[in-house]
Amino acid sequence: MAISDSVLPDFSFERDASARGYSVICGIDEAGRGPWAGPVVAAAVVLNADNIPPGLNDSKKLTADAREKLFADIMVLAKVGIGIGDETRIDRDNILAATLWAMAKAVGCLGDKPDYALVDGNRPPVLACDVQTIVEGDGRSLSIAAASIIAKVTRDRLMTAMHLAYPAYGFARHKGYGTAAHHAALLQFGPCPHHRKSFKPIAELLVR
Repeated sequence: MAISDSVLPDFSFERDASARGYSVICGIDEAGRGPWAGPVVAAAVVLNADNIPPGLNDSKKLTADAREKLFADIMVLAKVGIGIGDETRIDRDNILAATLWAMAKAVGCLGDKPDYALVDGNRPPVLACDVQTIVEGDGRSLSIAAASIIAKVTRDRLMTAMHLAYPAYGFARHKGYGTAAHHAALLQFGPCPHHRKSFKPIAELLVR
């Protein structure tokens, strides 16, 4: 189901769950499944239905400045949990398993235990509550949109910090994704400790 860029996320999934008797409803999303380097970051957010930050949307449809502003608003107005699956976990367990682990970790870090979770995508983590998966949920549910912003900004900050330690790779610019500049740096310098050695482009370099 493709969601038009003109369609904004709303609170209908959350209202439907509330009408069925659920009281603490969280949205869950992740950032960083595709990059060649860095962690995968998941976030879980419980919004206050009476005080939702204006302008929430899929993080990919927002500017960096808008994401930073909304990140600050969400951290003040909502309950937030964050889970980080590092490169070691990704290489050991695979990226899907690391992502689902990070999602469950994010829920575990929430102040209140949710009794219902709205998860972006079609693969749910194992949680101690009922779960609804929503394809392209970050563009349909405000709670998932909020989680997408928290996950994206958190990961971007981690990659910017990583750039300070390994400036040759340009992590601050591409955030670990497989750009031409990133590939060129890998050919020149080889992988650093934060590269995902199980990912094909990195694995091929390691066997040369």
